[in-house]
Order: sequence, then structure tokens, then C-alpha cells
Amino acid sequence: MIVFDAGALVALEREDRELWADLRIAASAAVPVTVPAGALSQVWRGSPRQARLAMALSGCEIASFDIVARAAGELCGRARTSDVVDASVALTASYRSATHLYTSDPDDLRHLLMTLGERRVRVIRC
Repeated sequence: MIVFDAGALVALEREDRELWADLRIAASAAVPVTVPAGALSQVWRGSPRQARLAMALSGCEIASFDIVARAAGELCGRARTSDVVDASVALTASYRSATHLYTSDPDDLRHLLMTLGERRVRVIRC
């Protein structure tokens, strides 16, 4: 299982070749890719320029924020941070037993995952 945060979506939109290759490999190996709804909302503008991003998203599951809303707030409190979207990304990775989390903000995501006691997720900068 792979989780993409907003930074990963921006990288896909900017044609990051490595990330596109990883996405193709995941698809060919039937590895699920999840995008938390909050991360998607940070990036999505619905313009024609996002056609490639829309194509990438067609193979991803969008994880609801509703399920993690309270837990995200609580995690922010424990971690002494304020970004509930980052917290929802960390929670989604933890709850879904992700093996990889792609982000442009690895330090914050590692901190949140460590606060959760989550050590299985490999955080990858994109």
C-alpha cells in the first residue's frame, strides 16, 4: 500500500519521472495507492492543465477525511503540530498499513508517524 500526500500530487502534475515510474510499477503489481481527501483538496483546481494528474488519480483510492478527523486533531495535539491534513496523511498511512508514503514534507510526516509509534512506513521525498 502506498500513500500520496499533496506534495506527491504536485510532483505528478509536474511530470516527475521517478514518481510516474513508481506509480506505473505499483499499478502493474496491483499495489493500492491511496490519496487522503485533504491532500487532494490542497492540490485539485479542476483545470485542463491537471489532465495528467486526473489520469493518475483514476487509479487511486481517495481516503475520506471523515474517518480520521478527530484522530487528526488529537494527533496534532500530541505531536504539537497544527497541520491536520498532514496528520490525516500520517493516520491514513498507519491505518491502512502503508509501506511507502510519498511527500514533499518528509520531516513533518516522519514526526507524526513517530508520534503514532508507526515505524513500518518508509517516507519518500518527492
